[in-house]
Amino acid sequence: MKIAFCYPGQGVQQVGMAEGFVKSDEHYADMISEATKASGVDMNKLLFEPNDDINITEFTQPALVTACCIITDALLLAGIKPDVTAGLSLGEYCSLYVAGAMSFEDAVRLTRIRGKLMSSEVPAGEGSMAAVIGLDADTIENAIKDIDGVWCANFNCPGQIVITGKKKSVQAAMPKLTEAGAKKVVELNVSGPFHSPLLKGAGDKLAKALESVELGNLKIPYLANVNGSVVTDKAEIKGLLQAQVSSPVRWEQTLYELEKMGVEKIIEVGPGKTIAGFVRKTVPSIEVIGVSTPEDIDKLLEKLG
Repeated sequence: MKIAFCYPGQGVQQVGMAEGFVKSDEHYADMISEATKASGVDMNKLLFEPNDDINITEFTQPALVTACCIITDALLLAGIKPDVTAGLSLGEYCSLYVAGAMSFEDAVRLTRIRGKLMSSEVPAGEGSMAAVIGLDADTIENAIKDIDGVWCANFNCPGQIVITGKKKSVQAAMPKLTEAGAKKVVELNVSGPFHSPLLKGAGDKLAKALESVELGNLKIPYLANVNGSVVTDKAEIKGLLQAQVSSPVRWEQTLYELEKMGVEKIIEVGPGKTIAGFVRKTVPSIEVIGVSTPEDIDKLLEKLG
């Protein structure tokens, strides 16, 4: 049976993520200390005490990566190992961790840098994103082609695509998409025009931070967001992470690729059910099992026999 570990992106974060693991084992408490050192943020406070910072991009990113990597270690320790991995946007860093290409310290450190760069590249209030429900990619592209400064950002699943760009351009595109037949067009509460060409400068700056990172060989294949394709050569990774910041996330294509590879079960590692929702609408033959607590691992072990 082929298993994939898949990781969610920004938006699923919540106070208390991975707390059950940290309370039960010193190894995970040590990972919190390591994450604090790597990110320069008090990870205990950010993850386990009531706060609003957890929803600010530069803190959300290292916090979610820390929690998902802790849950990953717990899964591996329980003997549940993936054959392939993929992560949605930010989740790509967790997939690189489980694949053996990136250390925990580097994943946390880089995502703090990434979060800062992504939220500061375009002045606050000048960029936006909107979810478009019920239209295919071609129809969306056609509807927005004459509006300067708006692009497709996330191809999540059939009938759910996110657009990104200058706030005024996104807002101008919304009624046009409704006219084109969208069931719903909703502006998202985000701090910038993520995955748009407006963030190319942020990707270039991230590339500088990546220069000093020593990547390991991939122990299992991972699928990159930029092209939805399998990567087995670590030499490709840095360029893909640089491009990812300002390129569309091809998640629907990623899911079709996992199906083609013969994946039967996806373990959604981390909080929320975002991945499960996308899988249900794209490749419903693949079973998704969410793991965010120690109890979830116990249930999964029972299920796997």
